[in-house]
This record gives sequence, structure tokens and C-alpha cells, in this order.
Amino acid sequence: MTRRNGRFRAVLTVAAACGALAGTALVGAAPASGAPAGVRIAAGVRYTELDIPAASGTAHAHVLTVDLRDPKVRVDLLHPGAVASRAPVSQLAGARGAVAGVNGDFFNITEEQHPGVAATGASVGPAIASGHTLKAAVPDGQRFGPALPPGTSTQDVLGVGVDRRARLDGLALDGYVRSHEGKWPLGGLNQYALPVGSIGAFTSDWGSVSRLRATCGTDTDRAAPCSTDTYEVAVSKGRVVSRSDTPGSGPIAAGTTVLVGREAGAQQLRKLSERLPVRVGHRLVARSSGVPYRFAVGGYPVLDDGLPLPGLDNRTSAVRTAVGVADGGRRLLLLALDGAPQYRTGLTIAEVASTMQQLGSEDAFSLDGGGSTTMVAERPGTSAVGVVNHPSGGAERPVPNGIGVFSAP
Repeated sequence: MTRRNGRFRAVLTVAAACGALAGTALVGAAPASGAPAGVRIAAGVRYTELDIPAASGTAHAHVLTVDLRDPKVRVDLLHPGAVASRAPVSQLAGARGAVAGVNGDFFNITEEQHPGVAATGASVGPAIASGHTLKAAVPDGQRFGPALPPGTSTQDVLGVGVDRRARLDGLALDGYVRSHEGKWPLGGLNQYALPVGSIGAFTSDWGSVSRLRATCGTDTDRAAPCSTDTYEVAVSKGRVVSRSDTPGSGPIAAGTTVLVGREAGAQQLRKLSERLPVRVGHRLVARSSGVPYRFAVGGYPVLDDGLPLPGLDNRTSAVRTAVGVADGGRRLLLLALDGAPQYRTGLTIAEVASTMQQLGSEDAFSLDGGGSTTMVAERPGTSAVGVVNHPSGGAERPVPNGIGVFSAP
């Protein structure tokens, strides 16, 4: 992997695909919290600001440097306690005692294409919190957010393993439903969208939001009509306890799994009669790492082994959130652009990749941006986190998850 000096410098060069842009990156105006630039937030965690000359104008960035070599430091998924729910990053970080954090994955933010179907607020990609698998990825055609770069998918994650090293990887669902009627693969786990013809499993991690959205759209068209052939089965203590022709809502009890089928999956579930013994199993399988993950969040890669991915968008500028992996996975760089009016033109994805490269990242990952982009950190002299950038919507947007930075006293 490419090795770079990760020290924050006074000059930052952004090499965009449309041409080389060079300029002086100066510390800009004080952030919303009033925190000075280049400060130590906690052991192993530092915060700074910089200006980035870009094709559409100057962008202002807030950057957290997280040293995973420090035994006092760790990162984990921030989430509201249910996959299908949202909360502001400051609330998520404060509730967990994080010293800093940023927003995470793209999510099911609207359902204008399906009148009467509520948006779930659930994230797109896989998610692991404190070693516990929360969910798997929706089909590529069902995602929210900008177009994926060539060769990437909704299964891509940024994760930190039990070895305390950060890395980019892919996490695929390996699951099954087994009974006397046969063994069928699972197509989803706590997802707002299921592949056509599949069966999805929903656990207590999902929350109480309706599961109907999981049967809408297709693998290639998020706006396609909802399926008219659905079935739902609840399994508790290894046996079928209820059945329904339509997906339901409400909290799922611990130890209960609700199976939702569409098309061929619905036809298979109709074979399961009341009290029939059924076994459900699922896990996420890593594409490249043999090390179990303690934390993982969805998004998409933009930098691989020091080089920008081919085909990155170099036309659409926006406020962005990104995370870089440096020093062989021992250091993380969390970047959130400022959404104040004078900086709102932001960066293209190609510029994001170049920026993360200049900051010393070997690999980099794009997270949700726009009105979701939020960075929080402890204010000097207090133990409370506050927002350090200016969210482009004027206030924090509730999000389904984020990256929390923790540092022991």
C-alpha cells in the first residue's frame, strides 16, 4: 500500500479528473462549536480544519484523525437501537459516550414512488455494531444515493476487525430457512428491500416499522410497483407461530424471526404450516478478510491502495462525508465538508478521492452526504459533543447510523 505523511499540512493539492487544481489550504472560519483547529479531542483523537480549492469553488473540511494504535481508542457503529429508525449524530454520540463521530450510510429516506408505503429510514448496506450483525445489503438497484462507481456494490463496507485494523471489504449474506418442506436461501436480513423472488428475515433489531417496503421495487428499479404476491411467517422457539398474506408491523420479540417472502419466496413460505419446526440461520461473509469484524458500515470505496477508482464522478459537486484508512489500517481520517452557504458547492467524488489521498489515506470510502453530512466532537473544557460543521440543511438531519470515536480517560 502507498505510504504517505498523514500530517495536516498548510497546502493541499486536489487533482481532479477534469484537470489539476492546486492551491493553499488555509484554516478557515471557526466551526459552529467554536472549537479551534488542530486540537486534541482526547487520547488518540485530533481535530483540524482546512480549505480545499476545487472546480466549483473552495470547500471547507473538518477532519478527525483517529489513532487505532492507541489502546484507549476504538471506533464503533452509532445507531438508535433499531435498524429502521433515525436520530441526529450528536444524539447518537452523546448517548453512547463517544468523543467524536460522523454520519454513516445512505438510507431509505423517501417513498414518493410508492404512495401509502412508509419510508423505513433503514440504511442501504451491511451494518455490524460491537461485533453484532444488524443487517445485510439491499440489491444495488434499490439503493439511495449517487450512482455507484464501476465495480462496487451495496455490499461494500468500511470495517474494523477484532485485530483493531481498519479495512475496506465486502460483506455478503449467507442464510437459510430449513424445514421438512426443504431448505431455502435467505435473500435479506433486516433490509428495507428484498431481491425479487426471495425470503428475508427480520429480527428484533429491525424495530417496529412496517415490513411492507421490503416487497416494493425490483432488483434494478427502486420505483417499480410493490409485489402483489407476498407472505409472512413468524418463527419462535423453532416453530411457526403465525402466518399472514401481507407483511406486518410492530416490534418483534427477542428470539422471534419474521420471514417475509415475495413471489417465489412467498410461495415457499406458504408451505410452512402452524407449529411446523423451522430453523433459520444467517451470517455475513467477508469477501477478503479472515478477521471477524467488530464494526462495519456501508457506503462505497473511492480510493484503493493509494489510487482513485476508475470512473469516479467528476462533474457533480456536493457536501460530502468520507473516511480514509492510513498506516496499514492503524489510522482513520474522518472528513466532513462544511455546509455553510459560502462552502456549499462542495467536492465531486473524484475530488473527494484526491483529497483523501493528499491527507495520507491508502484507501478511502464515501459515506452519505448533502444534508446528512455531520461531524460532532467534544467541546473544549466539556464532556459533551457538539456539531463542528454547519449541516447544509441548517440543522442536523436524523440518520440511521454513523461512525463513533471512543477514547478512554
